[in-house]
Amino acid sequence: MTTLAADREIEALMALHPKGFDLSLDRISRLLERLGNPQDRLPPVIHIAGTNGKGSCAAFSRALLEAAGHLVHVHTSPHLVNWHERYRLAADGGGRLVDDEVFAEAIARVAKANAGQKITVFEILTAVTFILFSEHPAAAAIIEVGLGGRFDATNVVARPAVSVIMPVSLDHEAYLGDRVELIAAEKAGIIKPGCPVIIGAQETETALQVLIETAERLDCPTFVYGQDFLAYEENGRMVYQDEDGLMDLPPPRLPGRHQFANAAAAIAAVKAAGFEISHRAAEKAMTSVAWPGRMQKLAQGRLAELAPKGADIWLDGGHNPGAGIVVAEALAEQEDKNPRPLFLISGMINTKDQSGYFRAFKGLARHVYTVPVSMSDAGVPNDELAIRAVEAGLSAEPVSSVASALMLLRDTWDGPPPRILIGGSLYLAGAVLAENGTPPA
Repeated sequence: MTTLAADREIEALMALHPKGFDLSLDRISRLLERLGNPQDRLPPVIHIAGTNGKGSCAAFSRALLEAAGHLVHVHTSPHLVNWHERYRLAADGGGRLVDDEVFAEAIARVAKANAGQKITVFEILTAVTFILFSEHPAAAAIIEVGLGGRFDATNVVARPAVSVIMPVSLDHEAYLGDRVELIAAEKAGIIKPGCPVIIGAQETETALQVLIETAERLDCPTFVYGQDFLAYEENGRMVYQDEDGLMDLPPPRLPGRHQFANAAAAIAAVKAAGFEISHRAAEKAMTSVAWPGRMQKLAQGRLAELAPKGADIWLDGGHNPGAGIVVAEALAEQEDKNPRPLFLISGMINTKDQSGYFRAFKGLARHVYTVPVSMSDAGVPNDELAIRAVEAGLSAEPVSSVASALMLLRDTWDGPPPRILIGGSLYLAGAVLAENGTPPA
């Protein structure tokens, strides 16, 4: 396989700079000053933080704006297969992942401006986001927070068109705190004085209260899910409601009841950012939205061909207890409509609550095959992960790979075509998409 020019630039950076996060805005601010502060020359920014659902909100926001005829930049992280996935540049027909030559040139320019000073690779790549988005025209820029909010490198945008806080729960406790109110306070750090705020469906009153109090203290126009806007299912449709009235829409293309709330947050955010969304545009967005690696159906590909005949295969990168709950609920909905035995193929990293993730599937999953996560140094050994699944009340066994799990299930299962969830880690999701021959585009 040919190594892309941008990959070579990033590999060189990783050899020079520390891996991981070092939460501070000092280094990124210094670097952006040298680059002429490109973050101040962006189109209207929709800035999205949260523990779960922020990627889905970004995907819905993009779909809504493009359905309304706008050109949109999108920054998301992490990527699944290629670094280029983090940067979708505005273009007719739905935008495009950044061209390798353009990406490599931007990385080299930012690295040169940094002049070898202490910095993290994520901060350099965030500066690349601002370079790319400021130099290519668009009507809006959707920017997803990398980690936390207050000290995330994306949080140098002084006046976002809207700040969005999606569901907050425990994750990244080593960086953000071990109580939900502490994590909510970090996420609330993206809220800027006087700028509109959308608060998505929260799992706890504690998180909700922290977010509302922060927005009120900063005198922000604030719109709260369940109070100022909401979405619900009615006769197989999604009804969105806010102060402007109702929209009767198709159910979101992204499966799971939780996507109703994610879609609602995106509609509210795009409107709060100053864009009009017609009923027709909202309908188109619900049926066209795509978000790879998040309850993505694998209907074809090299790995899919190894599964039992007729198997219903889903891939999801959710990796914490909150994600486990919403994914399990989505699969339970499918079970109600079309009963099938559920099997999990799971890989996780050691910074996540593995037992907490598995507990969501107790009583739903028939068996778990645990696999290594080879794309991360922090991968939990498959035999240890099987123990965590058993502790959560599931039947589990370690196997060497996703391919091995699929073939083992194919060779030993003699019941009806199963439903299979491959998940537990975005690293695993990316490896699966690469091996399956279906990377994001």
